[in-house]
Amino acid sequence: MAEPASSEELTFLPALQRLDALLAHASGLAADVYGPAAATDPYRGLVIAPEEVERLLRRPPGEPLLFADDPAIDNDHGERMAWLRDMFGLTPFDLDLLILAIAPEIDLRYERLYAYLQDDATRKRPTVDLVLNLLCASAAERIERRSRFAPDAPLLRHRLLQITDAAQQPLLARSIRPDEQVLRFLLGDLSLDTRLDGCAQLLHPTRTRHELDLAPETWAALPEVTPARSTAPPRLSFEGPDLAGQRAVAQALAAEAGQPLLVVDLEAAQQTDLPLAAVLPVAFREAWFGGSALFLSGVDLLRDGAQAAARARLHAELAESRVLTLLAGRAPWQPDGATPTGVISIPFPVPPPLTRQAYWTSALATAEIAADPATLEMLAGQYRLTADQISDAVLMVRHRADWTGAPPQPADLAAAARAQSNQDLAASARKITPLHDWDALVLPEDALDQLRDLRNRVLHRQRVLGAWGFDQVLSLGRGVCALFAGPSGTGKTMAAEVLAGEIGLDLYKIDLATVVSKYIGETEKNLEAVFNAATRSNAILFFDEADAIFGKRSEVQDAHDRYANLEIAYLLQKMEQYDGVAILATNLRQNLDDAFLRRLHAVIEFPMPDEAHRERMWRQFLPDAAPVDPDIDYAWLARQFRLSGGNIKNIVVSAAYQAAANGGCITMPHLLRSTWREHQKIGLRISARMLDDYQAVESPPA
Repeated sequence: MAEPASSEELTFLPALQRLDALLAHASGLAADVYGPAAATDPYRGLVIAPEEVERLLRRPPGEPLLFADDPAIDNDHGERMAWLRDMFGLTPFDLDLLILAIAPEIDLRYERLYAYLQDDATRKRPTVDLVLNLLCASAAERIERRSRFAPDAPLLRHRLLQITDAAQQPLLARSIRPDEQVLRFLLGDLSLDTRLDGCAQLLHPTRTRHELDLAPETWAALPEVTPARSTAPPRLSFEGPDLAGQRAVAQALAAEAGQPLLVVDLEAAQQTDLPLAAVLPVAFREAWFGGSALFLSGVDLLRDGAQAAARARLHAELAESRVLTLLAGRAPWQPDGATPTGVISIPFPVPPPLTRQAYWTSALATAEIAADPATLEMLAGQYRLTADQISDAVLMVRHRADWTGAPPQPADLAAAARAQSNQDLAASARKITPLHDWDALVLPEDALDQLRDLRNRVLHRQRVLGAWGFDQVLSLGRGVCALFAGPSGTGKTMAAEVLAGEIGLDLYKIDLATVVSKYIGETEKNLEAVFNAATRSNAILFFDEADAIFGKRSEVQDAHDRYANLEIAYLLQKMEQYDGVAILATNLRQNLDDAFLRRLHAVIEFPMPDEAHRERMWRQFLPDAAPVDPDIDYAWLARQFRLSGGNIKNIVVSAAYQAAANGGCITMPHLLRSTWREHQKIGLRISARMLDDYQAVESPPA
């Protein structure tokens, strides 16, 4: 690929001298063409005298009026113009046309000369008519040269020239202007195109890939990029969550190619006046004319259906790209199937746990923060962060410690790590803040043991999978997935809260209304977004009423059954591929597909509480700060009413509101009245014999 020559050896001043000669000759003809009094007539253009009509009618139709055929005029356009000629297939006529358009940008005297030659003081830019008058020798040539102003002609197709003024005007009356990039290129101006203001910067990197700590997959996929290979610059798509790593590698590749790096942020470009479809060609040519590599970040934006034009433009530019082009985003590159681009995918995964632990160790040492091995293992194992995110988290803790004067604690580091995680789940899930600890769980000992085993599985994943090498054994299923099964109100959500608080991860309860769709394929699409967001957010997914989406497959009797089974099969695949923590909760375990049960790491039963557990709940749900009658018979309540923990909690809260309204102290009558209402709500009735021991209680409502 030919490169533009350096600015020191490029000039098109000889071309301007040739233009001056053309204009000088044309000005001598202007008096005959427009009449000797044209320049001094104050009503010129407003009133047409009979003499002017006669002069106009004497002109041959379409005949060039100002053509100068002087063989003594030099035809040198300069080296940069010659480079444009070779790159874009321009003819000598095209080059002369471009010089005519550029001249007023160099010297304003050309505006006055053009106005004089066009017999109109308002026309300071060359029109198509003036160009044809100056550069064509005959009426036939004028007609032929009109094709050089067609949309598919080189000057317009490659956006070297712009035709301005209203499209409704005749072509001959419309003005021409050079494109800003072409003008800056010819002038040797090294500043960025103003159309990229606010979304682009030019970097001059020096660090190569050998100075970076790259994932093995990334290192293996990167091609060699050297100045010697600049004739065939690659097009690479950086894909994965490590966005900071993508930018670092882009700078390294530009340094290896011996080029600056033009960084264009497509998210920022959305805030400019130009649509993305117009920004992209400007960015590609800016990099080409400036001899830079091009790094486009935020390419995921183009997956949006509203950006179809920009996506098509990107594919077209990639197909003809003459520069080292690097695309950055989270999602894999998607070719359009029609335009071959030769894009090579480069994975940028989150670093593995052992690498993350090394990043934490280095960042903490730099910040002079002490952390024991257990804390380092926890941070590296629980939070899937990139090197830059880890550095930011440590810096946050360092600043907080400097402000407060308190030494950093492991909880501070965990909170900073969570703050680095994305909050993309907010659109389809509700974040639950853990409020309970192990003491709040009232469950059989076996269920508590299983919950502790589940906690340990999450906390020690790094050691087992990384240090002990079990990640080589498990190609899939490296995440943790558990099922909490039991009747409503038996503590499934509370147990998920306790685990999240103990493990130190955010807990998100999936809103099924935003996930499940009646339209074919939409549920899978929504779940794909949920799992991807959860991976980036370092969160625990909690699917309540999981049987709604993880139900059993059925015998195929119609198209609806077939698509429903495909949906479940897709969910099975996603659950197996998910590397995070997912908890499914259901009241109807028997409705879950058996294939899901095989993929679960734990199935924990949450039974209805027995009498002893119910008594503990009656006592536990009454806070120490609440005024409570000491004569409340908790044992009797536990014996008489076989309720779940959720029901008991509702009764206690309702009784508290009654007491606040009429007594100020929670008593047995308040609890009994609330118990009656709770049974009524769930469709059960209390027999009179159940209240025989408390005849003093006012009659319950009918």
